[in-house]
Amino acid sequence: MEYYTIIYRTLFIYLILLGIFRMMGKREIGQLSVLDFIVFIMIAEMAVISIENPEEPMLKHLTGIFVMFVIQIIFSLLSLWSKKFRELADGKPTILIEKGKVNDYEMKMSRYNFDDLLSQLRENNVKSIADVEFGILETTGKLSVITKEESSPPKQKNAASLVFPVVLDGNIQEEHLTKLGFTPLWLRQQLKKIGVTDLKSIAICTVDGNGSLYVDQKDKK
Repeated sequence: MEYYTIIYRTLFIYLILLGIFRMMGKREIGQLSVLDFIVFIMIAEMAVISIENPEEPMLKHLTGIFVMFVIQIIFSLLSLWSKKFRELADGKPTILIEKGKVNDYEMKMSRYNFDDLLSQLRENNVKSIADVEFGILETTGKLSVITKEESSPPKQKNAASLVFPVVLDGNIQEEHLTKLGFTPLWLRQQLKKIGVTDLKSIAICTVDGNGSLYVDQKDKK
């Protein structure tokens, strides 16, 4: 009888977890945030405990799984609504290589060693650090690489092609503007030229080194 209970619980919890993970979103495993990863581990642990202890009421363990599911949904919504919370939970992308020069300070702060760096450069088919215009460590731990050839097309040898988000959820990202050599006043003037006067209406605005803007405004409810 105990074996039937284990089989029943395993199938039932499998279906429950399948539904929960489907509702949590469509991120790949390599793209999970720290919060997502913690929640997934705790839910999996609760599921195993429920299967291994058939004498205990299943509702007891399902309650814990449901609570973790609710916590994950709340944190996901907070990440969507608040950039500060998103940075606190997921961190920020870090520039490890700029114009062929490794940023030793950011490497140490990210606890990233040269073996990791060279390994990811090889995965991006880059032979030498000197060939890299920008190497950006994403919040997922993956290194995004823009080579000097990609950033310097024949007709625009001096153009910086790295694109930065300068407005997110209606808030100006002054740090990114500074990296590009622009100011908030310049940004407002450029937005005004294309008919955008309310920053709060902008979902995302990106700018490259040439000053070219891409603007996506929030959907009107």
